[in-house]
Amino acid sequence: MVVHEGLAQLSQDEVDRIFHALADATRRDIVARVLDKPHSVSQLADQYAMSFAAVQKHVAVLERAGLVAKERRGREQLVRGSRETVAGVRSLLEEYEQIWRQRAAAMEAILAEDDPSDPGKDSRT
Repeated sequence: MVVHEGLAQLSQDEVDRIFHALADATRRDIVARVLDKPHSVSQLADQYAMSFAAVQKHVAVLERAGLVAKERRGREQLVRGSRETVAGVRSLLEEYEQIWRQRAAAMEAILAEDDPSDPGKDSRT
């Protein structure tokens, strides 16, 4: 199944990887940090009460989802956020929001039709 325009026609599996990656608070925080400016994995590890290896695993999940990319600079690996992927996520969420707004409006219209308190309607029709 292919998702709408929001994420450039990504497969459902790719979208699932993105939302799985974003489901974790530490990973969301890492994305926020590296969107602002690139960080080495060591710099990121210093920010959390977990091991360097645990932070590396979080970065790997984000990288598989396309939310970050690593680039070797000397002995360090810099982690950069993917603004394109984040913008695609935002766009996809806006599409979902539009779908739910349309559904809510349709439900409101149905409920308004059946509203017996509406003085302009004859409830027997």
